[in-house]
Amino acid sequence: MKQTELLAIIEKMSPKEKVDQLLQLAADFYTDNAEDRTGPMDNLNINETTIDNAGSILGVSGAQKAIDIQKNYIENNPHNLPTILMADIIHGFRTIFPIPLALGCTWNTDAVEEMASISALESSVSGLHLTFSPMLDLVRDPRWGRVLESTGEDPYLNSVYAKSMVKGYQGDNLKEDVTKVAACVKHFAAYGGAIGGRDYNTVDVSETTLREKYLPSYQAAIDAGAKLVMTAFNTIEGVPASGNKKLFRDVLRDEFEFKGPVISDWAAIKEMINHGVAANEKDAARLAIEAGVDIEMMTTCYDKHLLELIDEDAKYMDLLDEAVLRILELKNDLGLFENPYRGADPVKEKEVILSESHRESAREIAEKSMVLLENKEILPLDKTAKIAVFGPKATTGDLMGAWSWQGKFDEVITIAEGLVSKGEHVSVSTTNYDLFENTAESLVDAKELATTNDVVVLALGEADWMSGEAASRSDIKLPQSQIELFKIVRSVAKKVVVVLVNGRPLDLTDISEADAILEAWFPGTEGGNAVANILFGDVNPSGRLSMSFPENVGQVPVYYNTENTGRPYEAAPEEKYVSKYLDVSNYAKYPFGYGLSYSSVSYDNLALDKEIGEIEDTIKVTVTVTNQSDRLTTETIQVYTRDLVGETARPLKELKAFKQVELAANETKEVVIELETKKLAYVHQDLSWAVDAGEFNLMVGPNSRELKLAKSFSLR
Repeated sequence: MKQTELLAIIEKMSPKEKVDQLLQLAADFYTDNAEDRTGPMDNLNINETTIDNAGSILGVSGAQKAIDIQKNYIENNPHNLPTILMADIIHGFRTIFPIPLALGCTWNTDAVEEMASISALESSVSGLHLTFSPMLDLVRDPRWGRVLESTGEDPYLNSVYAKSMVKGYQGDNLKEDVTKVAACVKHFAAYGGAIGGRDYNTVDVSETTLREKYLPSYQAAIDAGAKLVMTAFNTIEGVPASGNKKLFRDVLRDEFEFKGPVISDWAAIKEMINHGVAANEKDAARLAIEAGVDIEMMTTCYDKHLLELIDEDAKYMDLLDEAVLRILELKNDLGLFENPYRGADPVKEKEVILSESHRESAREIAEKSMVLLENKEILPLDKTAKIAVFGPKATTGDLMGAWSWQGKFDEVITIAEGLVSKGEHVSVSTTNYDLFENTAESLVDAKELATTNDVVVLALGEADWMSGEAASRSDIKLPQSQIELFKIVRSVAKKVVVVLVNGRPLDLTDISEADAILEAWFPGTEGGNAVANILFGDVNPSGRLSMSFPENVGQVPVYYNTENTGRPYEAAPEEKYVSKYLDVSNYAKYPFGYGLSYSSVSYDNLALDKEIGEIEDTIKVTVTVTNQSDRLTTETIQVYTRDLVGETARPLKELKAFKQVELAANETKEVVIELETKKLAYVHQDLSWAVDAGEFNLMVGPNSRELKLAKSFSLR
């Protein structure tokens, strides 16, 4: 449908019908049972006519239900418009993949794109049109529960993943390819910078930091063609995102040239009253529409007050028409005018959902995402060894995480099930192990199993509700009962392997005496099989951290790409009058990019094809890597740079390129990585992006701390 045709539709719509297109309601309003709608209708003080005309619907599940809702919507809508069915498909629909923070640890863009593509297929065949993903908030504070939804602490790595996710969700032809769904970029902007890691809290960042660290990943997704942007809950410079003209008119629309609609997060427009920048709902509606927020999710400030604003000032009709056009253009981009039921197919739904091939992909990606943090020559395990597996995360299906909306516990392969399927002598405890309380029975059982087996695999971690939205924690250790359980087991067991299931970096000081620690994250539907394959050595672990683990919570935020100070710690850590703590180092326990494998890889012969380059140039970085083991391994070669003299203080190191290579047993490869010098640009004092002439250090290694080789080059 051409834009002229969309404009013709808008011309025929009444002002109230236009306003209704800006409203998003939850699936509860579209149940077959009229009585079930009464409560939600009363809460929002809306009637059936408004429900019939609301422009989009949140959280519908199931192909037939989606078809029925769309059919009724079109029949009841005065202009026979289709609605858009949206949902939170964050890391899988029914086949649940590892959480996004774990996906970040794959350092594998193909894996991330595959996750998004399968998620789109399962979503679309179930009737959905759009997913509220990717979440591209840069994260540095593990106290914030929503680090689970981010891919990590680095703006470059996050930007690479942003493009992969958008491509996976949307494909190359969203309108024609009904196996794809539209992507929504969230949360604009800087939601991950909440002070104290407390959800919904104020964000206070300089504009330089905002532009250089937080905004690039959003822009990467927008440049990749993402169709929708969601506002953040937080304030920036004291202005809530949902009423922030600077963010949405100046940056998003003018600078990033985003043409699609903007949607508020749940109730975020009305919450501007709580923020103290709106006196009432009418005031909130005014701020939001002026800022360019087109869709109001689950509050009715627009529904109740936009017409009143229009009566007072005709400019609000122009803003309303602008918003309606963007919403209709999104429906057109999805092909809903021609094919309102799009990919919804009850028969195909049964074939596609949780298929064996999807399970296989989920397992392989989970294997790539797990990070081996410690290994004191115990892993991989001998399949003939006597192994006991127990702990509060051993036999539970709670391996999916807080955003696994459609996932089912009974479809998850547990850690115990995975180990039993691989090992010849694996004992699984039938005793209940609680996350927060040890019983006399469980402690007796733990000691018995620990003393009568060669190895204990102790599965510890968080419940799904302990990370995610509204799940901030001031103490990021394991629950005390689990620490006590570990210490008791450690005191009697020959060997202890800890498998962690969690949604954030933790303070692991209390389990540091484990013989091995595998960070499995919330690994998803096939988590247990993935854990088993790694522990038994069928898969060589390749995951590398995309977010640093602190020594303790007092270091937080701790991240790798810090700026130098006037009294740098690195120059003299033993001195008092340098920037440091007295009781702990400045360094993360496990830094960005870190992860062990069952192989040792050496780095040699770093070379650059030029030592002096131009500001618009490409430098070829060559390094020789050798697998010094008898097993296949995947190595992630990481390239960092440092701008030695900048207009503003520059980080000590910044990731600028990486490459994953597969090395056969004892294989040597010469690897070439291209570094575009435009990636060395940063935000200057006038807020422009530019590359400096001058000298740079280039460092190569397996993680952000162990940078084994270095060279210098200059730009002119």
